[in-house]
Amino acid sequence: MCAIEYYTYEDYKLWEGKWELIYGQPVAMAPAPVISHQTVMVAIATLFYIQLEECKECNVLVEEDWKISDDTVVRPDVVVVCGNKNEKYISKAPEIVVEIVSKSTVKRDEKVKFSLYEEEKVQYYILVYPEDKKAKIYKLQGNRFEKEGDFFDEIYEFNDIPCEVRLDFKRAFKKI
Repeated sequence: MCAIEYYTYEDYKLWEGKWELIYGQPVAMAPAPVISHQTVMVAIATLFYIQLEECKECNVLVEEDWKISDDTVVRPDVVVVCGNKNEKYISKAPEIVVEIVSKSTVKRDEKVKFSLYEEEKVQYYILVYPEDKKAKIYKLQGNRFEKEGDFFDEIYEFNDIPCEVRLDFKRAFKKI
């Protein structure tokens, strides 16, 4: 008989290295991301930050823990979270979650996290594919994500979060 290990946030806090905890199961994060991953992540975070700098309600965070429950902690690449009062970790669903997709994370980002973020009522989920200079935006409609489209060099406006913001994909992909 094989026992499946089950972990909680208390266990997670003790781990060294970069991990996520999804439904009690540890998931090792990939080694240091490639330069295109980091470049696009910094560009998106910067574009959001500049626009939200004066917004008192919303923050832009990079690779910050989001404690969804005692057995689920994820670390999205970039989030815009509004009204989060916890100083140790993200404690509510972000308005926008961005995951930079790589070959090693594609299944987790497109399937596991897609379902998790949809279930947690994230308003916008953006999957970014640096090698294709493409992003897919999903918007929560009721209880389901609906695809807004594929974006290469367009500008997308997020006008239904507390502080309006837009994302210029031409600028986000400029340096890759």
